[in-house]
Amino acid sequence: MFEKIKDLVTVEDDDDEETNNEMELVTEYEEPKNANMKIANDAKMILFEPRSFDEVDEIAKHLKEHKACVVNLHRLQKEYSQRTIDFLSGVVFALDGTIQKIGLNVILCTPKSIGVSGEITLDAGEE
Repeated sequence: MFEKIKDLVTVEDDDDEETNNEMELVTEYEEPKNANMKIANDAKMILFEPRSFDEVDEIAKHLKEHKACVVNLHRLQKEYSQRTIDFLSGVVFALDGTIQKIGLNVILCTPKSIGVSGEITLDAGEE
């Protein structure tokens, strides 16, 4: 378990082999549409690390299914990161949800059905 957490916070090179775009911390899985992705039946939060703007539709789909999404934008160019944030802001607005920055280039998107309490304090250099 500690290795999984370590892998989540370790920065990878862009040249590393592309792996799953989503990860869930649950045990039961349904058959995915995309062979590289496994979607948990009872997941409440899904982690994304998109490598292109084309993947934003998948994030929106999960938000519409009332699942929270943590999106790590580190692998996107600045222009595409901003487009992704703009698109997801519209999706979240339409769902009466929330979007908030929880780290450098990391955002949390939640639909109305999932409440979030507390705040993440970012260093002045990260804002």
